[in-house]
Amino acid sequence: MKREEKWIGELVGVFCDPIIVYPSAWQDTLPDWIKPQITLERLIMNMKVIKEGGVPVGDTEALAYIYPRTMEAPMSEQWFRIYMYVFTQAMKFKKTEVPEDLRSEKLSDYDMQQLNALKRWIYDRREKHRTDRRKDIKRETKEAKEEAEKAAPQVIQHTFDLGLEPETVEKEET
Repeated sequence: MKREEKWIGELVGVFCDPIIVYPSAWQDTLPDWIKPQITLERLIMNMKVIKEGGVPVGDTEALAYIYPRTMEAPMSEQWFRIYMYVFTQAMKFKKTEVPEDLRSEKLSDYDMQQLNALKRWIYDRREKHRTDRRKDIKRETKEAKEEAEKAAPQVIQHTFDLGLEPETVEKEET
């Protein structure tokens, strides 16, 4: 894919890609503020990736993935630290104060590697969804075109050939 096409695909993905969440009975309980914040953060992350490289998945999107998982069962200490870090970062972006006892400003290098691996995984799922959707649209367009061609009336031109030879008219000389 050309660089420009990829960039356009990424921009469309900001608005059209699904929000990937942990599959859980709680997956539909994301707070209302989180979806528009993810969209805005995706725009910012796309610009950041153009300049610095990386993956266009922000902390709020990682928070949205982890959130339903927190409702299922207790998490490991490591994933709790990561969750509290992305929560703190999302609240900063939202300009909401986080109480001191919940705030997590920094992760160890190992925890940050785990968070970045999660972000890459989320991005891969978004990209796969976008690619699959593009293929589905192409297939549907092709099928619709074929159906339209089948349904279109056939144009048959009548030759008016009745099997008669044209009469020859001879001129009489005067």
